[in-house]
Amino acid sequence: MIKNVLLVDDDHEMLLALKEGFMKYRDSFSVQLASDGFKAVESLKKSVISLVVTDLKMPGMDGFELLVHIMEYYPDIPVIIITGYSTPEMEHLAREGGAVGYIAKPFLIENLARQIMTTLRKESEGGTLHNVSSGIFLQLVEMEQKTCTIRLDDKFTGKKGILFFHEGELLDARANDLQGEDAAYEIFSWDQVNLSIQNGCALKEKRIHSEMQHLILEAARRKDEDTRAPAPPTVMEEVEPFESDPAAFIKSLKEKIESNVGPACGLEDIYQDDSWDSRVFQISATGKYLNFGKLVLGYIDKGDVNDYIVLPGEKTTVIAVNPKCPRDKLLQILTI
Repeated sequence: MIKNVLLVDDDHEMLLALKEGFMKYRDSFSVQLASDGFKAVESLKKSVISLVVTDLKMPGMDGFELLVHIMEYYPDIPVIIITGYSTPEMEHLAREGGAVGYIAKPFLIENLARQIMTTLRKESEGGTLHNVSSGIFLQLVEMEQKTCTIRLDDKFTGKKGILFFHEGELLDARANDLQGEDAAYEIFSWDQVNLSIQNGCALKEKRIHSEMQHLILEAARRKDEDTRAPAPPTVMEEVEPFESDPAAFIKSLKEKIESNVGPACGLEDIYQDDSWDSRVFQISATGKYLNFGKLVLGYIDKGDVNDYIVLPGEKTTVIAVNPKCPRDKLLQILTI
């Protein structure tokens, strides 16, 4: 996965020279430019940055102030300091402030590139996976109580995001200008992702307080709402019996069961019950998110006098059957 490196310097010629010099490394990382600390902060809000390389002496927000800001709000992002005024004391201060690297002007671009590449490798020290379902993998992270930082690329849109875990607990998420639960909803809506795992988590503060299963289901619900585009039926369109006349739909369903299975079908009742809607939606959303396919129907044994077959729709249709009914034959008939 291509990493984003943010270069920050008020010397425009220096920025252009670095950008040009790093072209040979474009298969490993891309470069974004900022002319001062304030512009760097804006870039951090809008993009997923893997590493910051900054000059120390700049007008407005200087390199030290930028370093403090990054350590407070983006502690996972490593910083390499560039300065034309190198002293042991300054290097000590930079490293005490959280910088992972320090390079004095003048320097060879290859030496800086080597530092960048070495630092970026730590992002994927725990492994890299391609074209995976993020939902299944992240639930494994939760079950294994893993402490890690996970960076994800959505295969279809190219969007990028980061998730922070401590002992399997989701602490925070970032996706471009989104943070916290909103970012988690965005990331969990991605069907197939490439991801890299960094062992350890620099973040300590818990900013997400919802359970991950709830976040995954809510992300699926939001995605379903966004992609659903119901259009009113035109004169030429055929309206489903369920939508136009629920009573007719139930009658036809009953006739279908009795004519294909016979008197021993075990049918007790057919009705619509919106109290099942939330349960059916959660099952359906989980199946879609984990790429199991769309929920067609479900057979439920609640331990009651009757068992139930549920059919999802605008309202859930419930078929109450005797527990001794020919279950397999019923399900086969209903899925034709």
